This record gives sequence, structure tokens and C-alpha cells, in this order.
Amino acid sequence: MTKWMRAILAASVVTVGCGSSARDAADGAAPASDDGALSGAARKAAAAVGIPTYREITLPAGTTLPLELKSAVASDTSRVEDTVRATLRRGITIDGRQVLPAGTEVVGAVTQAERAGRVKGRARVAFRFTSLRHDGERYDIRTDSVVRVAEATKSEDATKIAIGAGAGAALGALLGGGSGAAKGAAIGGAGGTGVVLATRGKEVRLGPGADVNARLSSPVTIRVKVS
Repeated sequence: MTKWMRAILAASVVTVGCGSSARDAADGAAPASDDGALSGAARKAAAAVGIPTYREITLPAGTTLPLELKSAVASDTSRVEDTVRATLRRGITIDGRQVLPAGTEVVGAVTQAERAGRVKGRARVAFRFTSLRHDGERYDIRTDSVVRVAEATKSEDATKIAIGAGAGAALGALLGGGSGAAKGAAIGGAGGTGVVLATRGKEVRLGPGADVNARLSSPVTIRVKVS
């Protein structure tokens, strides 16, 4: 008797002893016990005919996804609805069982992109993720927005104005004494202010490889292979 025929015979014996359990397993939908784990008879029947068995595990809202960006995101070049891609830096486990492995692809979109202003208004970029792909299946997800805001430049702006005023005062003193120094300081300060007004603040730029954390805002149920 060939190995293939022995496997078929074994599956038939389990079918007789377990009723619909083996038939369900052969259809790829092996029954689960009350706690969601596959019954022993169903696992044996599925294994006999080489059918993988699965268990559904839910990632609760609030689960953090540690991600590595694969797309560049920037306040001055990104546009709302631009696609953002990332992968898990490490696997996600629940009760000691891995639900999603490292490298799982996650996809989302830019939700906000604002360039820095010339006088006020710090650059800002935001994005969130809406789907992931695992074991050949796509799952809809929803995460909180990942937001990055540029550093303030007020101290740098003040320094530019002060430097301009100091240089103007020195030049005015050389040319016209005390009154010249005062006039020079005013002119130099105005020049420094002009530089600030003409210069935008810092932008936010995240390149491929940047680490970000996204938190699930709603639960998602994943089919995990058991055997």
C-alpha cells in the first residue's frame, strides 16, 4: 500500500469516528473548541491530508506596532493621501504566540503636510496606517495618526537679528560716533529681521529606515497558522 493511500485511509478512519469534524477539516475550515483552539481530532484529520490549520487571534485596540518606514515622508514634499509603506521591526505576540512576524508589510497614507512658515508656523507632517498583509491575506486596520512637528527656531531668529544689530552698530560707530552707532544698530537689526522674514523654519523629513510607532485605534483579528 502506497504512502498516499495510507494517508487517505487514515483520514477516512478519523471521519468515521468523528463525524463532521474531519469533513470540515478537509474543507479547510476545521472546527474550534470553545476557547478558539482546534480540537485534537480535527488537527489529526487535517494533518493526515496535509491541510494547514488556523486559529483566529485578535490584536486589541492600543496595541503598538513598531515600524520601519519604507517610504519617505516630509512636510515640504509629501501631499495628503500619498501612500506610506512600512514593515514591522519586530514580531507581535499575544499570550506567547506570534501573531505577526517581523517584516509584515503595513500600508497607509499621509493625512497632513504643512511647510514651515516664514515668521511663525512650525512644519508638521502626519500619517496613519489602514491595512496590513500577512500570510497572503490583506487585513483592514486603523491606527492613530503618527505626527511629527519641526523644532521651534525662535532662538535662532533672535540670534540673526542680534548679529545684524551688532554689526550695524559697529559700522555706524566707525562712521558717525555715538549717533551713528545707534542708527547703525537700527539698520542692522532691520536687516537681520529681513533675513528672518525671508527664511522658512525647519522642515520635518523622515526617510526610509526611520523608526516610528503606530498604535491600533481599533482591534483587528488575524488568522494565525497553527500547524
